[in-house]
Amino acid sequence: MDLVKKIDQDMVAAMKAHDVERTSTLRMAKSALKNKAIEKRGDLTDAEAQQVFNTMIKQRKESIEQFTKGNRPELAAKEAREIVLIESYLPKTASEEDLKKIVEETLAGGTYGPRDMGTAMKAVQARIQEQGWRADGRQLSEIVKTRLGQ
Repeated sequence: MDLVKKIDQDMVAAMKAHDVERTSTLRMAKSALKNKAIEKRGDLTDAEAQQVFNTMIKQRKESIEQFTKGNRPELAAKEAREIVLIESYLPKTASEEDLKKIVEETLAGGTYGPRDMGTAMKAVQARIQEQGWRADGRQLSEIVKTRLGQ
């Protein structure tokens, strides 16, 4: 089932269960998906929907940082709960060990040097998507930099 339909069904279920926080978060997600579909002028694929969710998670992480600096722990906790809900619709996040293994396997076959960072990142990210996982871009970048620096 595609993500957009799943969000719709889960939102209806949350409304029937009178789960205000879940309903609010799912409405926000549905709105973001709808805006992206309008921008694209067509239906979203699951990969595009996942990208929208990744953007939403990144925004929430930045908000948590700002709320923590502003001494607003209740708002930071709300954002953290939203992240957990949004992440439940995304593929499993690869662990650091899994990422290191994928980077090593992907880059072992080619002749990549420190100047080939972009090419190496594309190859590794394609491999991660083949596995059905997702990865934090910063963490992945650091692992690839370390590997290419050897």
